[in-house]
Amino acid sequence: MAPLGPFGPAPRLAAGVSGGPHSLALALLADAWARARGGDLLALVADHGLRAESAAEAAQVAALLTGRGIAARLLRLGLAPGAGMQARARAARLAALAAVAAAEGRPWLLLGHHRADQAETLLFRALRGSGPEGLAAMAAVRDGGAVLLLRPLLGIAPAALEAVVAEAGLTPVRDPSNDDPRFTRVRIRRVLADPGGEGAAVAALAAAAGAFAARRGRRAVAVAQRLVEAAVIRPEGFAWLDPEALGRDAVAAAALARLVRMVGGGGFAPAPARAAALLAAGGGTLAGAWLRRAAGGRWLLARDPGAVAPPVEAVRGAVWDGRFRLTGPGRPGWRLGALGAAAAVLRAGSGLPAAVLRALPAIRDPHGMLAAVPALLYPDSESCRPFATIFAPAGAGGEISGRPFKGGQPDHM
Repeated sequence: MAPLGPFGPAPRLAAGVSGGPHSLALALLADAWARARGGDLLALVADHGLRAESAAEAAQVAALLTGRGIAARLLRLGLAPGAGMQARARAARLAALAAVAAAEGRPWLLLGHHRADQAETLLFRALRGSGPEGLAAMAAVRDGGAVLLLRPLLGIAPAALEAVVAEAGLTPVRDPSNDDPRFTRVRIRRVLADPGGEGAAVAALAAAAGAFAARRGRRAVAVAQRLVEAAVIRPEGFAWLDPEALGRDAVAAAALARLVRMVGGGGFAPAPARAAALLAAGGGTLAGAWLRRAAGGRWLLARDPGAVAPPVEAVRGAVWDGRFRLTGPGRPGWRLGALGAAAAVLRAGSGLPAAVLRALPAIRDPHGMLAAVPALLYPDSESCRPFATIFAPAGAGGEISGRPFKGGQPDHM
């Protein structure tokens, strides 16, 4: 845990626990680590609902943990079977775990991936044609939106974790889908199989992932520095760019790709080649973001107003367009969506470009009437208070507070 901190006094952790030997070991180790520092652990047990036995198994795992003095909570996901089942299950589980951890005030969500998982991930991505970023496999620390995702066991062989569970006298739950050869990851796992995951193949692949990860880390530092020099990221969901400071090299393309992901609300950054093409053109649309030249030699990167997501219910925690999260209490039956054409009557005095205004989050009542635009404090601060929103796109590392990325004076527009 030490390289993943700092954690401060009395750390409150959450951990995803499936009931398999490796996640059970994670729960035992994390609970002991947190207790030794005056903190505690909440184990989150997700039932995908994809097998008839899963509900009873999840309840068994929760009871097992509770019997060890570890607080546990069951999460019923109720997924439907079908294409892409394993990928859908992983995504739904992670989203549910992160949401509960955040709601419980536990900013660290621990996952039980180990060294053999890392080797499997690298090989899986290599077979899919991933580039250097993908071949870095799983990161030990990753932004999960409202929480940080931590994988403290990535360097540990699975046999060592199984020994922890055996010594504790616990019997793990085995999910048969983890041995179903219909799934590519299972076939890869069988190819890599060796006693305890200690063999040369697993060690070599894990070491390769580590080398790619170190390269990814160096690139991330360079990208962050370039953004500091070249970008002013605004809490209204857009960015001003200094094209001269941004440059035209590979780091500039990676920096632009990161900004496109943030401003466009996408789950992933666009491919490097596409970001490089947008950079070379100096304008255009990519992954929901719109780059164009602006006054004073600057570039404007804004959300493409024609690509925004449909409205969602305006309740606390709602995420709209992959960019904005409602932090106020909200109001059931009211909707959070794009300001749209109503921007025309609000532009005067806002100081914001028209494209930015059209893509701003706005609140409409059950009759579809515009009720509030929190970013503009329209019609007044009291009306906006229940609908406070923050720009918190995926991959931003948290909310955008309004302080510019660029050094020097704030942007006054």
